[in-house]
Amino acid sequence: MRDFTKLDVWRKSHELTLKIYAVTKTYPKEEIFGLSSQMRRSSSSTPTNVAEGCGRSTDPQIKHFFEIASGSNSELQYQIILSKDLQYISEYTFAELYDEAVRIGKMLFAFRNNM
Repeated sequence: MRDFTKLDVWRKSHELTLKIYAVTKTYPKEEIFGLSSQMRRSSSSTPTNVAEGCGRSTDPQIKHFFEIASGSNSELQYQIILSKDLQYISEYTFAELYDEAVRIGKMLFAFRNNM
């Protein structure tokens, strides 16, 4: 079993989740059960699946959960784009969040390929 809290990819995805929670607090009330809820779930799913993968005993099991984390991260990337297009976030916030999500995606990919 690996200590997921020592992985940069977990730390970065956890930090992004905290940012997503903060940003979505400003979304319109009608998005409480819509986009803001979806973004919170997809962002938190990434570090959650990294943690769950680290609790598994075989490399194929670990890879499986990192693949799920990667899918959640890709989902979040789209939701960040949608947030910008709906003008819920500024261009600056978009760039910051999107760039972080892309970096996390690359980290997940590298981790899976180096196993």
